Amino acid sequence: MAPTVEGRLDLDGNTIKAMKICIIGAGGFIGSHLCEKLMEETPHTILAVDVYNDKIKHLLDPPRPDGRIQFHRLNIKNDSRLEGLVKLSDLTINLAAICTPADYNTRPLDTIYSNFIDALPVVKFCSENGKRLIHFSTCEVYGKTIGSFLPKDHPLRQDPDFYVLKEDTSPCIFGSIEKQRWSYACAKQLIERLIYAEGAENGLDFTIVRPFNWIGPRMDFIPGIDGPSEGVPRVLACFSNNLLRRESLKLVDGGESQRTFIYIKDAIEAVLLMIENPSRANGHIFNVGNPNNEVSVRQLAEIMTQVYSKVSGEPPLEVPTIDVSSKVFYGEGYDDSDRRIPDMNIINKQLGWNPKTSLWDLLDSTLTYQHRTYAEAVKMTLAKPMTS
Repeated sequence: MAPTVEGRLDLDGNTIKAMKICIIGAGGFIGSHLCEKLMEETPHTILAVDVYNDKIKHLLDPPRPDGRIQFHRLNIKNDSRLEGLVKLSDLTINLAAICTPADYNTRPLDTIYSNFIDALPVVKFCSENGKRLIHFSTCEVYGKTIGSFLPKDHPLRQDPDFYVLKEDTSPCIFGSIEKQRWSYACAKQLIERLIYAEGAENGLDFTIVRPFNWIGPRMDFIPGIDGPSEGVPRVLACFSNNLLRRESLKLVDGGESQRTFIYIKDAIEAVLLMIENPSRANGHIFNVGNPNNEVSVRQLAEIMTQVYSKVSGEPPLEVPTIDVSSKVFYGEGYDDSDRRIPDMNIINKQLGWNPKTSLWDLLDSTLTYQHRTYAEAVKMTLAKPMTS
């Protein structure tokens, strides 16, 4: 029988038993924060699976006396050890994905393989061995809102039924096949459907998570510092890179798209509730976002400019933003959704969870980390003479 820790109860008042959890993609942004949370606040043991471990090195070195986190360096594409790790675990959490919009157009095959084909064995191993699965999907499975197909001045665009995204009723609306930006969303939706079918036909215990722009320290990379110089990370890291280099922030197609942003620590609280309350989480799809933190990408750029000036002590940029077309920034085949606002009723009803952190506070925390971690390295890079 698994050990218990006195005083830790689930939402129904039952004592929480220690679990062995296989986290695939443990070395990434979300994985590193989840590992931290599990190590600091729970008795659970982690089998951390990834190709890289830079973001969790502080948890691995020096080795813990209790051995509660073990790193397994493997690529899930072609490693026979994966099934053994799933069998050893009570729960598998799959975070592995290509999830950077710049890749969806330029690497659509890799995107589809990573998010669908490579995820298939994980689902199969969990189903065949009677193991629980928490699979990370994306808010992009919703695609475009119903309201986006109405004229811009149509009053129904302001009706929540036409833009708020609900796990159990909202349709998934993608662009045409030539718009390869939807390769990611389509692959993610298909693996969701397969997981749901495994639950219906073969009794797989599953939970699906749809993150809505989780933001915080260690997100993505800064090009030329801890990632490729030509790399294009997601919007927060792109804007952070511009601010660190004192460059104008690039607004794709005017930055008109609207997004909601949630602090990583709030989101991880929700994931922990899913982990420790299987009777409430199994069989559900959960939006995890903060509908109170909605801004346009242009507004995000403006707020980040203000926050970074406060954090760094540097004056704001004279020309804070410049517009760039999506074709120039992302290449042919780019498309986008207008708004992504999560409905929170299901997660609130099942797990009693709501986000707490305001947009200003989450940006203050994140940009403080970015400045402390990267500012000197960026300055040194900029100071190097250019070679001809």
